[in-house]
Amino acid sequence: MLYGFSCTRFAWALLTLGCTVLFAVALYFQYAQGMAPCVMCVYQRAALAGVILAGILGWLAPKSTLITSLALLSWFASAIKGTLLAKEHINYQFNPSPFTQCSTVAEFPTWFALDNWLPALFHPSGDCADVSWIWMGLSMPQWLLGIFVVLAVLAGVFIVVRLKKALS
Repeated sequence: MLYGFSCTRFAWALLTLGCTVLFAVALYFQYAQGMAPCVMCVYQRAALAGVILAGILGWLAPKSTLITSLALLSWFASAIKGTLLAKEHINYQFNPSPFTQCSTVAEFPTWFALDNWLPALFHPSGDCADVSWIWMGLSMPQWLLGIFVVLAVLAGVFIVVRLKKALS
C-alpha cells in the first residue's frame, strides 16, 4: 500500500505542495509580519527548498526507480539537514552565549550563492537569538524541528518500503 502510494504523482505533489505552503508561511512572516530572518532561518529555508525540489523530482517521474530513489535520498538528506539546523537555532535562542553566536552573513558556497541569486528569499537580516514569535509555547525553530523530524521520518519510511520491495 505505501509502496504503491510512493509511486503516484499525488504523493509527490502532496509533499511539494505541503512544503511550498510552509515556505510561503515563512515569507508571510518576513514580509507581512515584518520578522527579519536570521542566518539559521535562511539555512532552514534552503533545507525546505531541498525537500521541495526532491518532491518536484519525484513528481516528474514517480514510477522511475532511479529518479524516485534520488528524490527520496534528497528528501531525506534535506530533512536531516533541516533538523540539525533547527536544533542549532534552538540552542542559539535558549542558550545564548557570547562565545557561540550565529553569523550575520549567509555562507552559501560560491557555486550556490542563494543569498545573491534570490536575496528576497535567502538574505539574512535578523538575529538568531531573537525569540519574536511563539505559538502554543513553541518558538519558530522548535516548530521547524518537529516539521523536519516528521519529514525525515516519512522519507525514511518510504525508503524502507522501497528497499523491501526491491529486495523481495
